[in-house]
Amino acid sequence: MNLHVALKYLVALADHRHFGRAALACHVTQPALSNALRSLEDSFGTAIVKRGRNFAGFTVEGERILVSARRILREHELLQQDLRSSADSPKGHLLFGVVPTAMPIAARFAALLRARYSGITPIVRTMSSIELETGLESLALDIGMGYSERMEAKPSLLRVVPQYTEHYFLLRRAAHVGAGLRIGPPMTWAEAAELPLCLLSAEMHNRTVVDRAFAVAGAQPAPAIESNAIIMLGLSVVVGDVCSIMPGALVSTLQGYGGLEALPLVSPQVEVPIGFIVHNTNRQSRTLEAALAFARAPDWLQHAAQHSGLLGRDPLSTDSQNELDRPPSIADTR
Repeated sequence: MNLHVALKYLVALADHRHFGRAALACHVTQPALSNALRSLEDSFGTAIVKRGRNFAGFTVEGERILVSARRILREHELLQQDLRSSADSPKGHLLFGVVPTAMPIAARFAALLRARYSGITPIVRTMSSIELETGLESLALDIGMGYSERMEAKPSLLRVVPQYTEHYFLLRRAAHVGAGLRIGPPMTWAEAAELPLCLLSAEMHNRTVVDRAFAVAGAQPAPAIESNAIIMLGLSVVVGDVCSIMPGALVSTLQGYGGLEALPLVSPQVEVPIGFIVHNTNRQSRTLEAALAFARAPDWLQHAAQHSGLLGRDPLSTDSQNELDRPPSIADTR
């Protein structure tokens, strides 16, 4: 039995919670994955996986082995990166979890990081805030991008590197079709509550932010559509008869859609900080060190702010968008 391979299969099963999907992720057949896990159980002399027709979780001993497996694989990855990298040329994977509303900024970060350091391979996954935090705590992720406010109630296991601030808009169809997205006059949250809305579902932290704003406004909307898929927010407005509430970073991705307008939401004024979240550990990979240095670079922070949909200026207008789409001259972050 190849111990390293078997531990990878075990971690994949924990991540995907399904034998078939774990096997696909590891590029092996399901019988091969199952046989490797049985060999791992024989090696340790204990059951690891609860047996059943479907994946039913891990035994108590299996959970302990899983924790060690993640640490062993992490140390293996750290060692590989140390051996392959030089001080100014990190090489290796960067496992990156992102809450859905931050994906437009995270995509820019991953692309610019890869352009700056060609040896880094970002692996970006969208996930809920709970999944992101669990992934960081268990070392299944290297870095996350999510809601900084959630860390206020968390232990010091995780820390935040501030990035930008979310501002919220109501997205609706415009009265007249134009060349692109139009920025309309402000609308109150109470007024927005009277409209048919497509909102993220209750398990998403973004919905907590939106519901909190409605509560402050003394309003209680009755959503017409709910989903945990961020693409629903924009496309339901494009093709349907509903409106949606979206942060500016998402609104800016709809710049090319004529016939839409985004109205800044006020009363209350909602500003939600977004940041990178990392495990508060003394030992970081070469790729994570480079990513954190890049995340603190003034040029990158300016770029993120410009594309986050600030209310103080109109970054969604055509002239501004042309200016911002030019790649920033990210300074040397070594």
